[in-house]
Amino acid sequence: MSALPSAATSSPEDAIEYIRHRGLGALADRMGIEMIEFTPERAVATMPVEGNTQPVMLLHGGAYVVLGETLGSMHANFRAPDGCVAVGLDINATHTGSATEGVVTGVCTPIKLGRSVAVHEIVVSDARGIRCSTIRITNFYKRITQDSEA
Repeated sequence: MSALPSAATSSPEDAIEYIRHRGLGALADRMGIEMIEFTPERAVATMPVEGNTQPVMLLHGGAYVVLGETLGSMHANFRAPDGCVAVGLDINATHTGSATEGVVTGVCTPIKLGRSVAVHEIVVSDARGIRCSTIRITNFYKRITQDSEA
């Protein structure tokens, strides 16, 4: 595993370099997720509604969750203690609105960054700024060893 910047010693440029180096993953790419801000304090990304809808043309509830997990997991890994990787333990979403066009924006902020767990809240809003979903993800910081895989 190559050395990536840690949040403790990173500048905003290091945070963006972390995303460039690591990528968001094949599913996030397929769904059109784009990171627009990534700092030690928060992560912000957009995702198009088109192509990610359910049959009645509303943004699919699972799409909100994919956006939330992408943001929360990337940020948890960026903030992980040295020698650890963040792995998901729990994710939940409450949908309170319906996006039907344009893009949605997810804003991810840490609730708790501990030694063994990270908890993030992701608020997803539509193009008008109306909240559509609130997601909470909990990641466990797993120690990386020669014998273990993430």
